[in-house]
Amino acid sequence: LQLCPGPLTHLGRLESSEGTPERRGDGPTPPGCWYRVPQEQATLRRDGTRRSLQLPSEQTVRILHAKVAQKSYGNEKRFFCPPPCVYLAGPGWRLKAEQGQAPEAGESGPTVCGYMGLDGTAGGAAETQKLNFEEQPDSREFGCAKALFISDADKRKHFRLVLSLVLRGGRELGTFHSRLIKVISKPSQKKQSLKNTDLCISSGSKVSLFNRLRSQTVSTRYLSVEGGAFIASARQWAAFTLHLADERFPPGDFPLREGYIRYGSLVQLVCTVTGVTLPPMIIRKVAKQCALLDVDEPISQLHKCALQFPSGGGEGGLYLCLATEKVVQFQASPCPKEANRALLNDSSCWTIIGTESVEFSFRASLSCAREPVTPVPLISTLELSGGGDVATLELQGENFHGGLKVWFGDVEAETMYRSPRSLVCVVPDVAAFGSDWRWLRVPITVPLRLMRADGLLYSSAFSFTYTPELNGLPGPPGLPERPQDSDTFLDSIHHEFTRTNFHLFIQN
Repeated sequence: LQLCPGPLTHLGRLESSEGTPERRGDGPTPPGCWYRVPQEQATLRRDGTRRSLQLPSEQTVRILHAKVAQKSYGNEKRFFCPPPCVYLAGPGWRLKAEQGQAPEAGESGPTVCGYMGLDGTAGGAAETQKLNFEEQPDSREFGCAKALFISDADKRKHFRLVLSLVLRGGRELGTFHSRLIKVISKPSQKKQSLKNTDLCISSGSKVSLFNRLRSQTVSTRYLSVEGGAFIASARQWAAFTLHLADERFPPGDFPLREGYIRYGSLVQLVCTVTGVTLPPMIIRKVAKQCALLDVDEPISQLHKCALQFPSGGGEGGLYLCLATEKVVQFQASPCPKEANRALLNDSSCWTIIGTESVEFSFRASLSCAREPVTPVPLISTLELSGGGDVATLELQGENFHGGLKVWFGDVEAETMYRSPRSLVCVVPDVAAFGSDWRWLRVPITVPLRLMRADGLLYSSAFSFTYTPELNGLPGPPGLPERPQDSDTFLDSIHHEFTRTNFHLFIQN
């Protein structure tokens, strides 16, 4: 598909009616077709979108889960650890279903219930678990599926989790899918090879740490953050970004380093939600309740590890440890038989596993559509072509369809549907965002959203920035001429921007 077979501008092919069939209504756009919304219809839709954006109706569904799952054999049930969990955030969840109003007096309990299972299963009670959502101190709703497992009868190497949400009253909100999860038989005890990258843990990836005393499921504690402090929680787990640290830089200022994490590396854990960090620590391999001080090999999924503080603790060293729900330091002792080992206790031995998360954000329309909000379109990358008034933006992602339109803030863009993974739109002129666009001196950044034909808005993590190029074009009419060497001349060049001297770029 050639995006620009000829000059593709707002005034050219898009506005021309020659050879272009007239299109009516808000139906899906056929693949490879452009169309411009009639001005009157565009104005009404923009006004409605502005009113919708002013309402506190944003809703977000976030699914957290591990990257790998251990298979169960025979009658045993190896429940996924850490258990998949769901967070519901945004003021829209507190609005009464259908009417978009606050719940009436006497109505209590969550406004939504959920069911989670594995894709490709029959969906019976044995494969699906009901989620009981509880409100957290930060106003988010939290639900956890603690009894999910995959049996040896399932021969798949990968699967996804399926979350079904139903509003109070029985209306289906939608079905949401997790990222792919790799199935393993058991943690690898051999020296891990970097050729098997699926099981290695890279710098900058998300991980979870948990401790299980005497291999008992009921004694599992997850490293988490609460009230700005690290805790060992039996209910909730947190995802942490694992960075390779550098002693030459102060904490928090270390540069991002690529590569896979190896035992003996200095690492730092950063909570993905709160940003709270642990001090840089050395990650050690654990075997038979001993920290191995001379091992230098890649870390693998579900490996036992220990986190040693770089200084203090004498010969044995200080290690991160849990005491009931508190996170403390443990004084290890040197191994009397082997100098390259340190003796630990059960509470300072952690299991590390990579984690994934997927987030779906949407905003109910003023018409309160009754159709499920899924599948939620997800944007992964943007690619800009052209510049000035001849610019197109390609959105790459998943779950796209012909009924979607791209919005820059509250301005709708002409949109072409290419495939379930690609949408292309014409970048709106900056004049659409204000009458004073000619004399702008600062960039304009607008959020990128997608709108379904029924008015349902999908938010994204992407934004678009219009940035003026500072060149020597003449200033506004009536402005007196200034000499080239005048100090005020540098200020005057900010005042004249036309379509031909705007430079556009993407900001993620």
